[in-house]
Amino acid sequence: MEAGSDNMELPGRKNIRLKDYDYSQNGAYFITICAKDSLNLFGEASVGADLVSARMELNNAGQMVGEIFLETVNSFDGIIADNYVVMPNHFHGIIVISREQADTRSAPTKTISGVVQAFKSKTTVEYIRAVKAGMFPSFNKQIWQRNYYEHVIRDEKEYQTKW
Repeated sequence: MEAGSDNMELPGRKNIRLKDYDYSQNGAYFITICAKDSLNLFGEASVGADLVSARMELNNAGQMVGEIFLETVNSFDGIIADNYVVMPNHFHGIIVISREQADTRSAPTKTISGVVQAFKSKTTVEYIRAVKAGMFPSFNKQIWQRNYYEHVIRDEKEYQTKW
């Protein structure tokens, strides 16, 4: 690797992004973001005898995560929050980039990583504020893992499965 190269991978970290894929292009993207150390920061899940009776009870932190996801996505032109779910220790969402709906006079559409970075930053700031106010349980330095998982949704069948 050449000195000063921007493509340097950290030791022990696998690059999970598609090589040469433009993550700012039109399309639907399924994302998963996990809480650091798999801590159940966002609520409780209960599973009955069948999966139909499974329920997710969000706590205040989980409600905050959902609200900030919608606020964050809505703050970017040409990006839509299609569906999401907050789980006890992770988050799933579908983000749609639609340049046709973007205002061409505004800044360029963000990439998926830019949206995720903004979401993680805003939720972390709000979580810290609430911990200091005694409203949320404490955590160990970070609420989110460093990376996240995304899947480019390629067709209607995949979209329906993820939705």
